[in-house]
Amino acid sequence: MTGIDTGIDILMITYDRPEYVRLSLPHLLDTCTPDTRVWVWHNGSDQPTLEAVEEHLGHPRVHRFRHSPVNAGLRGPTNWLWQEATGTYLSKVDDDCLPESGWLETLRQAHEDVPTFGVIGTWRFPDEDVDEALVAAKLADYPGGHQLLRNHWVQGSGYLVKRELIRQTGQLGENESFSNWCVRAAQLGWVNGWYHPFLHEEHMDDPRSPNTIYRTDEDFMARRPLSARKTGVTTVSQWTEQMRHSARVVQAASLDLREYRGWRLRRRTAARRIRLALTGHAPW
Repeated sequence: MTGIDTGIDILMITYDRPEYVRLSLPHLLDTCTPDTRVWVWHNGSDQPTLEAVEEHLGHPRVHRFRHSPVNAGLRGPTNWLWQEATGTYLSKVDDDCLPESGWLETLRQAHEDVPTFGVIGTWRFPDEDVDEALVAAKLADYPGGHQLLRNHWVQGSGYLVKRELIRQTGQLGENESFSNWCVRAAQLGWVNGWYHPFLHEEHMDDPRSPNTIYRTDEDFMARRPLSARKTGVTTVSQWTEQMRHSARVVQAASLDLREYRGWRLRRRTAARRIRLALTGHAPW
């Protein structure tokens, strides 16, 4: 009879930004617990980025490596991990993110103490973006002295999720975002949110990060993130404001699950599309 694998499996997807990968991959390896396995999926053919990955493939925490010559996006690599990993807990850390030391130990302890915790995560926004009144309205206490800023979804980096939840909820569906997948998990009764006091995750794509590659508008236009291209953002200041807006949205988001199904969801989706068509900017 084999024992239960209580380890952690973490995915990092790398693509076309060697400056970030040279920081994020060794940082992830340094913050791993002894029973963490890191799975690396490299998208694309950018040689400097591939070389930044290959420098670390001999690390004892690197468990699996896969290279897709074309950009396979997020869904395929994520489902690869979810289908093949054996650990009790799974995670993904983006190649532009640096979660603080101790994040895995804290999130795993919270999962062990609170069986209903589903997707719980680190917080990627600077302190200046925190609205204490909004946070206080959604803070909840749990056994073991744990607190969450409740939300039905978190960002797709720096989170920890029980594999049992993935078994129940299933894989990421065709054209399904990670946030929508989190909402599906919440509809099954899992409790999602950000651990509080916040465990910080530096998001290097935020122009306020000391490690950002976006110092000038020229830098930004030369290497705009996909979400910026989709929303028509063309300057560093606009991108910074979008970061601030995202922080406000998640802190103010409703905990009423009825808002995420049926006619209410259709109304919100229609309003978002109209706003995007008229202004180039999505409201959430």
